[in-house]
Amino acid sequence: MPTLHFNEHASPACTELGDGTRVYRTCSAGIGCHNLGCGLKVHVRDGRLVKVEGDEENPISKGRLCVRCLTAKEYYYHKDRLLHPLKRAREDRGRDVWERISWDEALETIVEAYRSTVDEHGIDAVSVWCGTGREASQIHFQMANDVFGTVNAVHPNSGWSCIVPRMAAMLWTMGSSYIEADNAVGFPERYDDPRWECPKYVLVWGRDPLRSNPDGLFGHSLVEMMKRGARLVVADPRVNWLATRAEVHLQLRPGTDGALALGLLNVVIGEDLYDHDFVERWCYGFEQLADRVRAYPVERVAEITEVDAADIRAAARCVAQSPSSLSMGLAVDQNPNTIQIGHALLSLFAITGNMDVPGGCFMGLPPIFAGMAENAPAAEAAGEPEGLAKFGNVGVEPLGHDRYPAMSAIVNTTHPDATLDALETGAPCKIRFAYAFGHNTLACMVPQPQRWYEAMRDIDFIAVADLFMTPTIMGLADIVLPAATFFEKQGYVSNNNASQPGQLGAIVPVLEPMGECRADLEIMLELHRRLYPASEKPGWASPSDFIDGQLAKMRGVDATYGELSERIIGQYEIEYRKYEKGLLRSDGQPGFNTPTGRIELYSTVLENLGDDPLPYYLEPKFSALSRPDLAKAYPLTLTTGARRFTSFHSENRQIETLREIHPWPTVELHPETARRLGITEGARVYVENHLGRAKLVAHLTPIVKEGVVSCDHGWWLPESDPENLFDVFEVNVNQLVPHEENGPLGFGTHYKSMPCKVYRAE
Repeated sequence: MPTLHFNEHASPACTELGDGTRVYRTCSAGIGCHNLGCGLKVHVRDGRLVKVEGDEENPISKGRLCVRCLTAKEYYYHKDRLLHPLKRAREDRGRDVWERISWDEALETIVEAYRSTVDEHGIDAVSVWCGTGREASQIHFQMANDVFGTVNAVHPNSGWSCIVPRMAAMLWTMGSSYIEADNAVGFPERYDDPRWECPKYVLVWGRDPLRSNPDGLFGHSLVEMMKRGARLVVADPRVNWLATRAEVHLQLRPGTDGALALGLLNVVIGEDLYDHDFVERWCYGFEQLADRVRAYPVERVAEITEVDAADIRAAARCVAQSPSSLSMGLAVDQNPNTIQIGHALLSLFAITGNMDVPGGCFMGLPPIFAGMAENAPAAEAAGEPEGLAKFGNVGVEPLGHDRYPAMSAIVNTTHPDATLDALETGAPCKIRFAYAFGHNTLACMVPQPQRWYEAMRDIDFIAVADLFMTPTIMGLADIVLPAATFFEKQGYVSNNNASQPGQLGAIVPVLEPMGECRADLEIMLELHRRLYPASEKPGWASPSDFIDGQLAKMRGVDATYGELSERIIGQYEIEYRKYEKGLLRSDGQPGFNTPTGRIELYSTVLENLGDDPLPYYLEPKFSALSRPDLAKAYPLTLTTGARRFTSFHSENRQIETLREIHPWPTVELHPETARRLGITEGARVYVENHLGRAKLVAHLTPIVKEGVVSCDHGWWLPESDPENLFDVFEVNVNQLVPHEENGPLGFGTHYKSMPCKVYRAE
């Protein structure tokens, strides 16, 4: 098993310059980002933040920083930061009539509201909401299960269309908790380590990693590999920077990913490009898969996807070479066909022998070795049962798991769409108490945000912790708690919570909290103390104690937070071909952590869950082929969610420098499409369909296909009237995305493939 090691020659955590400036090394938990752990050098003089630079000693980011971190000073000192707890009466929701209160009053108000809710309505009326990014999401389940004792942990994102579907495909076919392109992340010398081999090709599917650094992959790792000879195949309806440098760009019709993946398999199997020895020894169900992909000949796939047949063949022949690797992104999740897309792509790299080999697809350890403890109820302490056990709801499933039982096999949040159903109908339970942190629900990512807004207004009590006033807070909150930035708190970041061993980094407090801001972890620990004053939960005495407990649960970590914060960065030595060494199975036997002990091209898990055990294609439900009636009124295809350098979902909209770079919510149209519609560069336009509309600014660019429009997501306008909820419903493109149009097992939805029309705004 991998163990954590430190660079003994690294610079100290803090150095002092001649003018008295202290330079702190730390890791980023985002100013709007994933928990990648980019290295920072934070310059502080006389207690004031001077500037932020990249830490060249960070083995992943190597001194690089995005514009969001480079503008961190604006973020930290922004005039609109929430600095004190606030309250208002429930009947004043939506009105900008806040009253400053003390932390003691704010926390006691939350505790009293919670207790009265449980006493009157039961624990099922309680919910805890959290989004993605920052390290706050690491404590979502502890906040829900152990503090508030509820199974209703809510991640409001239709079909859980963010990493979970990909992870489900990985677990249910490969037995691995996460699989990513091998970018030498665990080696101190990275690409110069002789154990690593540069991939011949990397297939980048539905991902723009240079802008998003997603899910533990630092995007510039691909550039580093390209410098060393790796070539790219890119599948994306848009022409991003990587696509312009790809050997083959598969510019598919939005939503047809499943057909394209099956077409690649058809070529690899039909042209006998697969690894016979690996298939025979380590794969289950090859003949069934081969029979399935015969139904997807290249000419048929070309017709479905609008990708030239010659490009499909060329791409398949490229990635069949060894070693080659796969990096698939959020677009796979944001599709009702999501599990099947993941299954097909993973199968492609399995049959070519590119699993868990140098330069191939690196396999994260299975859940039992994944590094993080299971989200289990708290143990008894001081004679008082806590967490889920306190309320006798151990084993009770969150909302929606009765309708989508497969959800319980991968994640223990509520099903997002079923959550809205419960809010609107009160069945099977009525949510009356909500605590939310790290999430701006109305701006991102829920489809039909006005429905969520109206339904959430009916919740009796809502408390929100955040860094800025948001539409969600203004419209819905009764109590507001000012959250700290990562400059002001203790924490850690790890690549995918150590499911794929790589880097572990310390978040070190380098500045005093602004105003009365507190870290989400501090808030959680204090709420727990107030709710259970007679109980002393082991490891919950302080943030550092809690972090020590989390680190102790990680496989191969024997360091405390104090030791990590002195070293800043630790790395895991990665190990290849774990399936040969018995490292992927709990019984220590060679093979994979699946029921058959092999990679399941024919998935017995999916079969038992009631789905097709082989990958298949679903035509998007609202496409012109599926709904010709809609196509007459809405002839264009809408895809949403393309990443920007300046934002992470709905964050950073108030940062002046970032708004100068990208000032308005934008819709990208091909120049020929715009010409037909009479739309010019910079015109204010409406994008509309049968579900809603959003007002955006037109940008004419050939990077999108003709007939396709690509819209920014996560927008609201902090400069607008707060009592109009910062115009969130004017500019939020998710109003055009349907509620609960998920895949057969409850995953994925149509963020990427909706019909629409575009016209000038009067």
